[in-house]
Amino acid sequence: MSAPPASQAPATGTAASSGPSSEVLLQIQDLVKYYPIMGGVLRRHVGDVKAVDGVSLDLTKGEVLGLVGESGCGKTTLGRTVLYLQKPTSGKVVFDGRDMSTLSARELRRIRKRMQIIFQDPYGSLNPRMPVLDIIGEGLVAQGISDSKIRIKKVEDALETVGLRRDYTRRYPHEFSGGQRQRIGIARALVLEPDFIVCDEAVSALDVSIQSQILNLLLDLREAFGFTYLFIAHNLSVIEYISDRVGVMYLGKLVELADTAETFSNPRHPYTVALLSAIPDPDPRIHKKRLVLKGDVPSPAAPPSGCRFHTRCWLREQLGNPENCSTEDPPFRELSTGHRVACHYAEQVSSERVTSAAAKAPAVVSADVGDVAEIPFPSLQQPGPPPV
Repeated sequence: MSAPPASQAPATGTAASSGPSSEVLLQIQDLVKYYPIMGGVLRRHVGDVKAVDGVSLDLTKGEVLGLVGESGCGKTTLGRTVLYLQKPTSGKVVFDGRDMSTLSARELRRIRKRMQIIFQDPYGSLNPRMPVLDIIGEGLVAQGISDSKIRIKKVEDALETVGLRRDYTRRYPHEFSGGQRQRIGIARALVLEPDFIVCDEAVSALDVSIQSQILNLLLDLREAFGFTYLFIAHNLSVIEYISDRVGVMYLGKLVELADTAETFSNPRHPYTVALLSAIPDPDPRIHKKRLVLKGDVPSPAAPPSGCRFHTRCWLREQLGNPENCSTEDPPFRELSTGHRVACHYAEQVSSERVTSAAAKAPAVVSADVGDVAEIPFPSLQQPGPPPV
């Protein structure tokens, strides 16, 4: 594993420079993950927290799929369940043609060599009592590589790949900065030479300048080794910069899935429109009118009937509160090639409706400060790449 230059930016502003192939690496089919709620003196099963509820999508080799949504919508649970760090309640995860649910414990351990995760917290995810050699090399030991010389060589190569010195192997986590710790986390994922990596908010705890270094590193590694990423984040500018496609989750369900350019220029789910309207304008003189959704996110233990977004949906209010929004679960249907939306009235989203909703209460509240700019549509926002 040779080291690409860690500070070098990718050829273009997005991950599409190297481009995914057409070969499907990962298939997620109606994936469900419920957490039981136990109550009463006898600790009976009284309900479920529906963290992930019927998610289906495919990832092709070399693709970066960005996953966004509010906290608690199920993004991290989806990433962990795909890796079988948590066993799904139902549904299938097919990795490179193999159904993960049919694998024995030994087969699952072997296939996990090809599936890794970069955790969100670069401080909490590294054992403070272990040197870097043991932290990164632990996976190699689990995979049966007992020769210490081979293990040390692989760990040093992984450190060099992420832009750290080879002699850092004897240091402990407290001796590194936050950006260096996250690079160690990336090296831990790379050392087994995986095909698929879940990046669980891998840059959210870092300074903006360090975020840029890590993002460029991930893009360089994808171009050099053909990695496939499931990139979970809250920052929509980061998602636009690194992703080939974007999936939007709300309350355990995938509500929109499309190419990155299509998602940012032509969003068709009311929730996606509201998320994009929250992106701040880079010009400090402009204060946008944004869609502030009414109410709080419902509990995943008792989600609303029908469309889960209908209790906060500005479009439903614009259309006169049609009954099927609260009684029928919208299918995850294809509006155009590669653009899928779970909304009964996705075709009704328009610039006029967005502008009207932003100025109207109580469905939404207009956040007006100083000179206000109207929400442009279909291009709600044109965020540039993070600073390099």
